[in-house]
Amino acid sequence: MGKVAIVKFPGTNCDWDVLHAVKTVSKLQSEVVWYKEFQPNGWDAIIIPGGFSYGDWLRAGAIAAKTTAAEKIAESVEKGTPVLGICNGFQILTEGGVLPGALAPNACGRFVCRWVKLRVHKPKGPWLALVNDGAELHMPVAHAEGRYVISEEGFKELVSTSSIIKYVSGWNPNGSAYDVAGVTNPEGTALGLMPHPERAAEDELTPRGFRAGGRVIFESIAHSLKKGW
Repeated sequence: MGKVAIVKFPGTNCDWDVLHAVKTVSKLQSEVVWYKEFQPNGWDAIIIPGGFSYGDWLRAGAIAAKTTAAEKIAESVEKGTPVLGICNGFQILTEGGVLPGALAPNACGRFVCRWVKLRVHKPKGPWLALVNDGAELHMPVAHAEGRYVISEEGFKELVSTSSIIKYVSGWNPNGSAYDVAGVTNPEGTALGLMPHPERAAEDELTPRGFRAGGRVIFESIAHSLKKGW
């Protein structure tokens, strides 16, 4: 059985939702770990959940990305440990240079909270192991700084090396460049995405017209760890 660390920073508020999803869907051992107490040894996977770390002061994720915990998480990625950054966790991973691009304020200038439809392109790695290429996933977003930005050259490299989760045409809630909702590193071990899979992991949480698209993320990591990732 794998062990999953859910790293909590000051202002993180989705840690218990993620813990519930890991325990009920992944059926893996999991624990919420305060960032000052986080040590990478002994964990088979790491999740940085959503929230407003340090109140989004300066930029969303900017301060958390400079902590010792974030540095240890980046080192874990280099060693091949699966790492998932959800919403603010994605922002922390981009601010720390673990994933390419950046997350800017929404084009509409306000907080957006709604369900969206996503398309997965070239899935790879432990978090997308059970996802088919071109699969449509449904999840909610809830953020004020989720507009993905990246240079044209950077996006070309992303397309050639990594998995990309895009908003389906017409479902981009924040003006993200190239409709990007989430990306992996070239190895696929680190995945960052703005939508919340933990809020779409059970049918009971899913509104009419949508499916529990987050469930497969938690099923994938369980499958991968049991296969010895």
